[in-house]
Amino acid sequence: MPPTTSALMRLPRAACQISPTSLIKASPICRQQVSASQRRAFANLPQRSRTTRTPLTNSFFNAHGLPKGAAFRSVSGTAPPPKPKSRILRFAYRSAVWLGSGVIFVGLGVVGFFIYDASTYKEHPDQFEINVSELALNPKRGGPKNLPIAEVLIDDLDNEDMKSAKDKPKLVILGGGWGGVALLKELNPDEYHVTVISPTNYFLFTPMLPSATVGTLELRSLVEPVRRILARVHGHFIRAKAEDVEFSHKLIECSQPDAFGNENRFYVPYDKLVIAVGSTTNPHGVKGLENAHFLKDISDARKVRNQVMHNLEQACLPTTADEERKRLLSFVVSGGGPTGVEFAAELFDMLNEDLTQHFPKLLRNEISVHLIQSRSHILNTYDEAVSKYAEEHFARDQVDILTNSRVKEVHPNKIVFTQKQPDGSLITKELPMGFCLWSTGVAQADLCKRLSAKLGPSQTNRHALETDTHLRLNGTPLGDVYAIGDCSTVQNNVADHIITFLRGVAFKRGKDPETLELHFSDWRDVANDVKKRFPQAVGHLKRLDKLFEQFDKDQSGTLDFGELRELLKQIDSKLTSLPATAQRAHQQGQYLAHKFNKMARTSDGLKANMVLDGDIDSVVYKAFEYRHLGSLAYIGNSAVFDWGEGWSFAGGLWAVYMWRSVYFAQSVSFRTRILLAMDWAKRGLFGRDLMSY
Repeated sequence: MPPTTSALMRLPRAACQISPTSLIKASPICRQQVSASQRRAFANLPQRSRTTRTPLTNSFFNAHGLPKGAAFRSVSGTAPPPKPKSRILRFAYRSAVWLGSGVIFVGLGVVGFFIYDASTYKEHPDQFEINVSELALNPKRGGPKNLPIAEVLIDDLDNEDMKSAKDKPKLVILGGGWGGVALLKELNPDEYHVTVISPTNYFLFTPMLPSATVGTLELRSLVEPVRRILARVHGHFIRAKAEDVEFSHKLIECSQPDAFGNENRFYVPYDKLVIAVGSTTNPHGVKGLENAHFLKDISDARKVRNQVMHNLEQACLPTTADEERKRLLSFVVSGGGPTGVEFAAELFDMLNEDLTQHFPKLLRNEISVHLIQSRSHILNTYDEAVSKYAEEHFARDQVDILTNSRVKEVHPNKIVFTQKQPDGSLITKELPMGFCLWSTGVAQADLCKRLSAKLGPSQTNRHALETDTHLRLNGTPLGDVYAIGDCSTVQNNVADHIITFLRGVAFKRGKDPETLELHFSDWRDVANDVKKRFPQAVGHLKRLDKLFEQFDKDQSGTLDFGELRELLKQIDSKLTSLPATAQRAHQQGQYLAHKFNKMARTSDGLKANMVLDGDIDSVVYKAFEYRHLGSLAYIGNSAVFDWGEGWSFAGGLWAVYMWRSVYFAQSVSFRTRILLAMDWAKRGLFGRDLMSY
């Protein structure tokens, strides 16, 4: 059989009825692949042969039975689509592209890093010729104790920015905590000569301290050098302890031991002083606290970490008796607030997740964690639902919660406490322990105690320095000294300012304030003045008409002096002290920075009749108003949030990631954020750091 005939037999019937011309026009692929000579041959064919549907001849087919010069896969009227690649090939191709791009990107990043790193090294030491004032090297003496006065600092002339700042108002900040750092980060760099005095040269991220005690985070991830923060405002740092303040001379007495242990004392002058020295742990008169650990600074966290690891290692020794092992593995936390709860949670997580991986499993069965709380619930300052959730979570984790209990004495090997029974009686109990953490509230620092005693009747609070609503320290000249953070409390004494509130109305009527009869319109003006001076009272002055009717005892349609005083006293009784938290200190620091910035810009333009009784702060800026943004706590692979006013929620790991993100955002620098992220990643990959050093 001829090849042409055999090829035609293999073709579909419909394909044999097409003309050569229609075959060429059938597909763009055909038109592209047919040679020019073949096109001319088709064109020279008689009209009949080009239009009549006759079988194709041998001259138009190759040896395979297909049209010459055309790479047909099919002889249908249209060319079939190209055969798609398999999914495996597509996946492999895309993976190779992404992998190659990633390798190139990482490679460029590594090369760029090494180029940058090489640029940070210096082959030759930098030496500068600078002018240092003679007063900086040999300060003159003065003040009540005839001590050296640091009027000029040795780095006042280091650069042009510091030179321009040396003649500006001297702003001195005592302490490098939340309040002081928030002030520094918001203060305009060109308005003040700034000096920070603190015995530590770093800022500590205190909310994450419990995580550092068990190796979840490294201690260095929680600190940021104060000098680095000060660089933005061209400020100065003096590592010393503030011992006293001479308010009449505007001098701060400081002390610092030298290399031989001798104490050096000197004065630092100020124009504006901000006291932000924080607080200490409240002992509550309990004996034996030298046998307990605290958690206020980085050295405390290191001691706690070493003691926990020491107890675990001691419990592994073959010479340790069973009873002694149980005592060593009994961990007691005194205080059911956020610090105590978070430490207990972090400790339990470490013992439950990492202990069995690297220590004998017997230890896990004999470990006990106890939480002693004086109130009826832990986290009692949080919403009731949050407190209940935390208690149920600890109950599942077998953390022993002892409520209505007060510690009486702490011994080296046991803790003695009393527990209130349902009938009101007290029972004394003992609990063997190998470790005790004391976290039961705050007390005044030594400097604050001395200042409170010096200011006398102006300071009546035994736990903190009292300020007005502009954060000015009571008993000091207006606009000179401020106090923020845990060391201070805003005084809620609305009724004591009744004469001030009535002064405007009395001036209009020409009467004595104590003889005034206030109509409702007058009361509305007084209430607006109260809101302005005491922003925290706004929530208690919403229904002015109801208050007016309630305290108009004689139904005269007016409020006399006595009735108004009773009304303001009721508002006083409803106002509560601000919480001693990092959130409050941060807000107060920002408030002072904004006010100082505005005072520096506008104080020169103020007229004498605009300032009443020297109260420049009230003219320039509003009173401080605390805004509660919520409270949160870690309770062991879970977290709780309390936004206030009944809004709260709690959850598992997703809430933990949210808790981390909040503190991640609050970190003071990009450096600490990177370190926190790396530590959390290391915990997930390798577990907690179980070393002690």
